[in-house]
Amino acid sequence: MHVIVVGCGRVGSELATRLHREGHSVAIIDKNANAFRRLPDDWDGQSIVGFGFDRDDLFKADIERADAVAAVTSGDNTNILTARIARETFEVPNVVARIYDPRRALIYQKLGIATVATVSWTVDQVARRLFPEDMATAWTDPTGRISLVEYPLPDSLCGRGLAELADADKFRPVMVTRGGTARLAAANMVGQEGDIVHFAVLAEALGDLNHLLGSSTSPPAGSAATRGRRS
Repeated sequence: MHVIVVGCGRVGSELATRLHREGHSVAIIDKNANAFRRLPDDWDGQSIVGFGFDRDDLFKADIERADAVAAVTSGDNTNILTARIARETFEVPNVVARIYDPRRALIYQKLGIATVATVSWTVDQVARRLFPEDMATAWTDPTGRISLVEYPLPDSLCGRGLAELADADKFRPVMVTRGGTARLAAANMVGQEGDIVHFAVLAEALGDLNHLLGSSTSPPAGSAATRGRRS
């Protein structure tokens, strides 16, 4: 694949280096020639001083044969303009833009442009650590119809088959993180203490899934958790 990375900051340089080492053809664009010092000494991909929204610079990066474009500069406007040109003008099939403002990210996702919202990702990760009992959305498709959510398996469901947590028309467990290792949710898998279960769920069924799992998290009367709250 030929990939164009716009922005040679920490993210862009690491992304370009990784893709290059995986055997892809990579061109990286940055307005500052000094930024290319972040690339490794053995870098032999294209390094172009310019802008991701400039047609001439994109042609230098072989945009006409590009399979993917990643706009990861430090500016939202630059990234989204680059992404729109790549998608709408050159019809590049795989385009992603780094967006710092999560409100903008939602807008462009609805336009079919994949975005990575740095702020919302960070906040989400912190919230997951602060409130591990809450459901967290890890991914939502651009149409907003299906989400991938993760939920700590309630103690009351440990020892039971994960297949019991599926509703064919609404949601189903698709992956389990156990002991820091992710694995696909097999039909015969039994839940264990500490499991993080990842569900594919329809948007309109989020409430049903939350109710199913949330209703299982309340400790029984007389338990240590209950006594602790009363003390």
